[in-house]
Amino acid sequence: MRPVSDLQRRVAPFQVVTDMVPAGDQPGAINEMERRIRGGATDTVLLGATGTGKTATVAWLAERLQRPTLVMLPNKTLAAQFANELREMLPQNAVEYFVSYYDYYQPEAYVPQTDTYIEKDSSINDEVDRLRHSATNSLLTRRDTIVVASVSCIYGLGTPQEYVDRMLKLQVGGAIERDMLLRKLVGMQYQRNDLAFSRGTFRVRGDTIEIIPVYEELAVRIEMFGDEIERLMTLHPLTGEVISEDDELYVFPASHYVAGPERMERAVAGIEAELAERLGELERQGKLLEAQRLRMRTTYDIEMMRQVGSCSGIENYSRHIDGRVAGSPPNTLLDYFPEDFLLVIDESHVTVPQIGAMYEGDVSRKRVLVEHGFRLPSAIDNRPLTWDEFGERIGQTVYLSATPGPYELTRTGGEVVEQVIRPTGLVDPQVIIKQTKGQIDDLVHEIRLRAERDERVLVTTLTKKMAEDLTDYLLELGIRARYLHSEVDTLRRVELLRELRLGEYDVLIGINLLREGLDLPEVSLVSILDADKEGFLRSGTSLIQTIGRAARNVSGQVHMYADQVTPSMRRAIDETNRRRDKQIAYNTEHGIDPTPLRKRIADILDQLMREDADTEKLLGGAGRQQSRGKAPVPGLSSRARVARDGGGTGSEARGDLVALIAELTDQMHVAAAELQFEIAARIRDEIKELKHELRGMQAAGV
Repeated sequence: MRPVSDLQRRVAPFQVVTDMVPAGDQPGAINEMERRIRGGATDTVLLGATGTGKTATVAWLAERLQRPTLVMLPNKTLAAQFANELREMLPQNAVEYFVSYYDYYQPEAYVPQTDTYIEKDSSINDEVDRLRHSATNSLLTRRDTIVVASVSCIYGLGTPQEYVDRMLKLQVGGAIERDMLLRKLVGMQYQRNDLAFSRGTFRVRGDTIEIIPVYEELAVRIEMFGDEIERLMTLHPLTGEVISEDDELYVFPASHYVAGPERMERAVAGIEAELAERLGELERQGKLLEAQRLRMRTTYDIEMMRQVGSCSGIENYSRHIDGRVAGSPPNTLLDYFPEDFLLVIDESHVTVPQIGAMYEGDVSRKRVLVEHGFRLPSAIDNRPLTWDEFGERIGQTVYLSATPGPYELTRTGGEVVEQVIRPTGLVDPQVIIKQTKGQIDDLVHEIRLRAERDERVLVTTLTKKMAEDLTDYLLELGIRARYLHSEVDTLRRVELLRELRLGEYDVLIGINLLREGLDLPEVSLVSILDADKEGFLRSGTSLIQTIGRAARNVSGQVHMYADQVTPSMRRAIDETNRRRDKQIAYNTEHGIDPTPLRKRIADILDQLMREDADTEKLLGGAGRQQSRGKAPVPGLSSRARVARDGGGTGSEARGDLVALIAELTDQMHVAAAELQFEIAARIRDEIKELKHELRGMQAAGV
């Protein structure tokens, strides 16, 4: 279902803003994909080698086609990287990021064998939640939108039509009773908070109402004269600075699962009817414990929905709220797109199987909950799309991968658009096969050669135990080595990769984590141990992806230790040599000398040092002294703290800002020291904002 509404989508062209121009075989790939898509081709495969600029190709393709686009990737990290690169190239357009908003998620589950019920536990990332709302807001209000999403976009989301119907349209000169306006905001899941003004809240001061929409960082001020809207303004929530005067504004609900009173009453009636029917079934089966459990849980949820319009786990009742029939698919992000949107699936050899696997994994868990009285059968309909349902909701699709899978190739009859020539002139690495006899001694020799040239080495093993044992052995020989596998903490993984690039050690040993998305220009050698052991880790696709890790270095090589050449090895070597020959021929024809990839080694710690120097320059020593004795409130943002402390005017306000900047700077360093880099980054962003305000006050002579 596509949303039907009177909303007028803003029409603005996609426009790439960059000094780069298509190079290598990018121009040919862009032209061919545009030709196929305009010609009506349902599916197009771009076989893009590592480092050939596939993200830039997508940006230029969007500029050519001028259609809303959804880009799907297999995980949050790759999605964030893709979105950031697109934002740099399309700064005037809406490039949105839509992934699961959970930092931590333990789904509700029941283990019958041990009679163990695991309650749902989660930690929601407030900023990611804002970005999800921003994505749906952009899709409903403008055409120049690209949403970069993980596979979570096929999970249930609120009905787009109800989301639009519950939207609040504000217009200067429009008439609405003040109390009615406040009730509408509450019905849209906004919370009134006259002290801590933050995203998703509103505050009231006489005839002035201020709202921070859940998808925005700026606030909306409504000034009323009686029952008439006299002025509409967009303003900075911290300083009150008016950014713009508006004649008309839309405010969308604070939740995708919002429902009007009539729809909620119908939903409650449907839930009660299903509950009565299910209780009868359980009692006839003699499952009295399950019946009592279901009655208590569902009755409590119904009472919460009646009283406050929502309840914990309300998404489990989405079928009734949406008015869907049993077994029907949920609404998802796909339903917020217009009919002519383009789908781009990156790393398609991984993403496509993920899409197909989501449904069964989710439903098998919920079936157990339903059987034992923890949920109504309708909870099963709060689910991701099946593969067939996904196929019904998409139109023209572009698959991006260095190793397209069988599904994509079948869809195009084996035809692909190639993009294997890099703008830098770098060629695929040379692949050398070596005997397994004496492989460790040979590996040690090769590592020492690279270390002397200040280059790095990646080694892939088949087991965690072997990765750890090999690391210990190399350390005993005086070689600086580390291992990386799934049991290594997430933040430590990021740190390990940075340390490798900086040269704090020379060899990183891992298993399957050294494949898609690893960008390490300093790596000149990838050694694959036991390359002839057929299986997932040594399949043709895996080997090609692993070989690609050495493709960003001018002198890149791949050493495969094997006693025989397996079909997977042969496929990977032949494909690498084919691309390599094509790349060398192109360089020779155009007189291109391969350029080493210079990618700056930067992380949050570097940024904190720069921010620190800027703070010292701005504040001198005064700020640190003023912050002493003012205890931070855990979880309280800088905006909330200014509201709590009363703000003040003139020199008082300036003093408060100085103290707050100094306090946050201390907290930023504490977070970084504890390796809480995401928290440190958020604090750093708040400090930047506050320093901007302070400079403005200084310029004004306050």
